[in-house]
Parts: sequence; C-alpha cells; structure tokens
Amino acid sequence: MKGLVIKNTGSWYSVRTDDGRTIESKIKGNFRLKDIRSTNPVSVGDRVDIDINNEGTAFITEIEDRRNYIVRRASNLSKQSHIIAANIDQAVVMVTLSKPRTSTGFIDRFLVTAEAYHIPGALIFNKCDIYTLAENQQLEKLMRLYSSLGYLCIRTSALEGTGLDEVRNLLGDKVSLISGHSGVGKTALINAIEPGLMRKVGAISDYHSKGKHTTTFAEMLPLSIGGFVIDTPGIKEFGLVHFDKQEVAERFPEMRGLMHDCQFNNCTHIHEPGCAVKKALANGGIDAGRYSNYISIVNDEYFEESEWD
Repeated sequence: MKGLVIKNTGSWYSVRTDDGRTIESKIKGNFRLKDIRSTNPVSVGDRVDIDINNEGTAFITEIEDRRNYIVRRASNLSKQSHIIAANIDQAVVMVTLSKPRTSTGFIDRFLVTAEAYHIPGALIFNKCDIYTLAENQQLEKLMRLYSSLGYLCIRTSALEGTGLDEVRNLLGDKVSLISGHSGVGKTALINAIEPGLMRKVGAISDYHSKGKHTTTFAEMLPLSIGGFVIDTPGIKEFGLVHFDKQEVAERFPEMRGLMHDCQFNNCTHIHEPGCAVKKALANGGIDAGRYSNYISIVNDEYFEESEWD
C-alpha cells in the first residue's frame, strides 16, 4: 500500500495512505538510502510503500524517488546530515529581529541550502508589531536586500493579523517547509491562517529572549486553502552539508552572475586578483553582510572538498 509520510516521531512515522487512513509505521530491518549519510533515512514528505500487519501498524518497505529534499547538519553527529523534508515546493524561513533575534548568518545558510537543492526560498519577517523604530528600520533594510535578490519577503504579525493574506497566497496549493529559531512564531502564524489546526504555542523565555520548543517533530499539516505546510522543530543553527567550497558562491544569486567574469576559473572570491565579486563588493554591488556570511560558510571547518565527491 502506498502513502505519504506526514509525521516523524523518532523511530515511528505517521503515514497517510492513499485511501485516507493514518498508519503508524516503522522502517523494516536495516533500511538505508543509497548515497545519503543521514540520521533519518525516511522524512516527512516522502512517498512510501508500507506493509500493514495484524496489529494495525505497518513497516515501510520502500521509498519512492524524491523530487527534492532539504537537509542540515545533524546536531549530534557532525559528519552526518538530517533530512528536514522531502518533495517540497518552497522553503520559507521565518525571521524575527528580537525575542529571539535571527542572524543574517542563519538566514543565508538556510537560503544557500534551498538554492543548492533548487528549492525556491522565501522570507517571512514576523512579530512586526513589537519592534522599536531602529528595529523597523533594520527590517526595511533586510526586506529591500532580500527582495533585490529575488526572494519574496512578507512582513507579518500573527498577533495583529498583519500580512496573513499574503502568507495564504504564498502557501496555497503548495507543499511548504517553514523553518526558523524556536520562538519566532511559526506555530502562531500557522494557527492564524488555519485556526482549525489549533497548534500548541509556547512562551518566550524572559531571561534569554529565546523561544521554548513547542514543535518536537516535523509534521506535515493540510491546509484548507490547498497544499501542506511542514512545521519543523526550532533550529538553533543551520549547519551545511553536502557542499564543496567551490560551489558555495553559486548559491548566492548576486555572485552567480559575476563568477564567469573573474580572472581565474577556480576563483574563491577571497584573495585572488581580477575577482569580479570582490570588485562588485568594493563598488557596493554586493552587500557586505552577505559577503561576510559567504566567507563564514566557506571557512566552516566542516567542509572537506572530497567528502561528498
């Protein structure tokens, strides 16, 4: 029987079968995916084959070929990846400028990963009702920057209802991954656009101004406007995997169009003469913060050029 993995709770997977049932399932035997060193060989969004047993549970026996997937570095196994979701139409990063603060480093690592897997990215800037004048000015600057790079940017307040129609237009009839730090308001926003789901919303820690985890496992939620939204646990850091250093610049849209004008074909855009990217940086054609985040990614000690050849 075929079905869709809609939730992962560790060793168990909730599979929605094509006839509308939800069957709790496990992986059969030592099931592993070829060429993917992952902590979770099956992920939310996977189409699978299952065998139902007499107890009403099932074994997952096969995974259909994935259209795409998005991964991050596993939190406890630095040489492995964790598949966040598969077969998605877009990846949305939710950003807050305070309580908690989302760094541009986190944003750019998320977008670079989405670019690497050819998944369109978008940004939702939430909690716009609580920002100071300086924070609102920073918000405008960030929205101008990422919009200029081709990313859809939406300003929202789940509390006041700001931007909800734009979010509905973004998510309708698509399979969308929504990710971000704990406390940025992913669950509150999902509740605001789909009240019937009644997801549990957590409080913000006063001491650290960081969110408390309310979503423990990734889950695929159907929307009445069509499509699904994949709610994910809050992510503290977004470690990149499956990357060669030479590929990173290709994942920055503003650099991708300049790379072929560099003097050297293997230019790293760091120290070489005749670098078109460095020239654009000096002329203000590339944002200095984005370039700094590029350097941070390239210098990530995790990178090993031959690791994923």
